[in-house]
Amino acid sequence: MSLVDSLLTAAYEDTQLLLKNDELGDVLSTPRDVEFLLRTEDQTRAETVCSFINDNQYGVAEVQPSDQGFGILVTINMPSTQQVLCSVSALMCCLAELFSVEYDGWGTTIQRAA
Repeated sequence: MSLVDSLLTAAYEDTQLLLKNDELGDVLSTPRDVEFLLRTEDQTRAETVCSFINDNQYGVAEVQPSDQGFGILVTINMPSTQQVLCSVSALMCCLAELFSVEYDGWGTTIQRAA
């Protein structure tokens, strides 16, 4: 899949999830920890990506070994509005392409009005 196709797919999937979260009462403008997951089978590559993300302060990244290889979990405290979330998700798509790893999406907890 080309980078453009990856970006278009991610934007569509991100928007669908945001719409679902909105229907569940999520206040998208409320800052919260959002976790983005990158995957690779190569430990050295995982450590390189993690270091790149942390060194450039794109988020707080850590390598997590798993049965499928290595995950790079990137945590960013941010609102999950469409513009912000889709922009950061696009960055993760680009990093995945740049470092030949897989971008596996994002997750967060729903923040309802108090």
